[in-house]
Amino acid sequence: MDPGDWPGNLGAGLLPAPDGTCQGVFLRYDLFGGRGPAMIIGNLPEGSPARDVPEGEVPFEVGQLLLALENDEEVTVVGTEDVPVMQGDNLLIVRRVKLSENRISCVQFDRSDNVLVTIAAWDRPITDDLYALLKPLPAELFQQG
Repeated sequence: MDPGDWPGNLGAGLLPAPDGTCQGVFLRYDLFGGRGPAMIIGNLPEGSPARDVPEGEVPFEVGQLLLALENDEEVTVVGTEDVPVMQGDNLLIVRRVKLSENRISCVQFDRSDNVLVTIAAWDRPITDDLYALLKPLPAELFQQG
């Protein structure tokens, strides 16, 4: 993703494991000029502990969004819905995660390299045109250096 494609501030973070391997990459997008992020985008490879959330609990990225917004309300998953989305010539199955906090939009999809992408947005709907902006992160980001 080219940061020049987005207005506002875009930052990145890594989820390190104790052995130094990368357990995931997440992007924090602050559209509001320091007043809190509009969006957190996570890229978690297969085996990342951040992917293992108990039934009914929010995805890691939703938790990070709530932390960044300093929002300590209890938020739970109330349902999911699988939606087919065309991305170029490819069919993408997007899982819309419905949450008890209706100001949060959350979607998830699996990439062909088994990386789970989760997008959590605050007070903004996630539309299909967003997926066209997302470009795969290079595999080197997930390697121990």
